[in-house]
Amino acid sequence: MSQDTSKKLSRRPDWAALAIAVALAVVAIVVVWSTARQAGAASYARIGPTTFPYVIAGVFFILAIWTAGEAWRGDFPEREQQQISPILWIVGGLAAQMLLLKVAGFSIATGLLFAATARAFGRGPLWKTIPLGIVLAYVIWVIFARGLSLSLPAGPLEHLLF
Repeated sequence: MSQDTSKKLSRRPDWAALAIAVALAVVAIVVVWSTARQAGAASYARIGPTTFPYVIAGVFFILAIWTAGEAWRGDFPEREQQQISPILWIVGGLAAQMLLLKVAGFSIATGLLFAATARAFGRGPLWKTIPLGIVLAYVIWVIFARGLSLSLPAGPLEHLLF
């Protein structure tokens, strides 16, 4: 027996991949349940508004079975060790944006999210990325709020310049 064959035979099922397979199956079940509960769908047509969600649910279920099979055989490649610090920076940036959106406005809140995400990816110090993020977010706010007349939360910076 070669070393690769003995390594595959001794490898246990990939529990993380099995959890992903279960999650895919749950999504498929939720889509089918939600689509079946929809009343008032036109029943005179063979292909109606409920057809596509059923197709998507079917694809999710096929992916769930396929993922479970690969996980059970242990065919997924070894994953690198996860680093928690970048995840915490991104989650912290999202939390800051959600908490500050109404108070500080779109530009400042989204600029902080930009800076935290840049930090998570190892780009630039915060003293550079926070102002850059605020400027980029302000340009986006101007385009969407003024150019397209969409409603985005305005804060002190937006009120100062408009």
